[in-house]
Amino acid sequence: MTASGLSFGPFHRIRIGVVLKLLLTSAGVVNASIQDALVRLLGKSIAESDALCIPTATYGHPMGSPAGAWRFISGQSRLPMCDLGWKSLGVLELTALPSIGEERWIPWVQEADVLLVNGGDALYLAHWMRQSGLADFLPSLPEKVWVGLSAGSMVMTPRIGEYFVEWKGPTGDDSALGLVDFSIFPHLGHVDLPENTMASAEKWAASLPNPAYAIDDDTAITVVDGALEVVSEGTWRHFPR
Repeated sequence: MTASGLSFGPFHRIRIGVVLKLLLTSAGVVNASIQDALVRLLGKSIAESDALCIPTATYGHPMGSPAGAWRFISGQSRLPMCDLGWKSLGVLELTALPSIGEERWIPWVQEADVLLVNGGDALYLAHWMRQSGLADFLPSLPEKVWVGLSAGSMVMTPRIGEYFVEWKGPTGDDSALGLVDFSIFPHLGHVDLPENTMASAEKWAASLPNPAYAIDDDTAITVVDGALEVVSEGTWRHFPR
């Protein structure tokens, strides 16, 4: 479909390099197209899949709270992730990992089929992925599925853009992990975030040195074996470089 002279649609494919199977969402698994994409990445049903959820990003954002972390973990939020009917579900809190040692937590990650990563602050999440050792461990997990929600998706990008910077890490900039070569502007056109307009996304994208996508809550990006695909029942825009 088209809107405001821009082209929108359900699919968009390019090739990039990446190590995991990624499902990068704005608001979780909110529609049938995104759920179908998740099942394709898993290679089996959700009911047959073991999941670990990562709530860490919640605590780094000014709007985050213990109640928000609980809602995510317990499936009580309005953003479907942990309540999809997993075979098993556990909690992987990254801030705890440095104190228990890799010999304990690495088997937990290896045994899971999917990592469900909450929103919040992407830079705080990136910091604790590095500090915990999870960021370094990810390249050894090519068959693992990573499902990101908002910041849980943005953490995989090279830059989040100053527009989204709240918590500042040791580097003091907006650098995330850079496991993909594009940035993400989530919650495009969200009713509770009136500042997240297409005009704001255009300005944000213009400040970045790399390609970018603006996606609404009905849109997700998958990356598998270097192939990127946008799966959408909503609105999105690609900003090439």
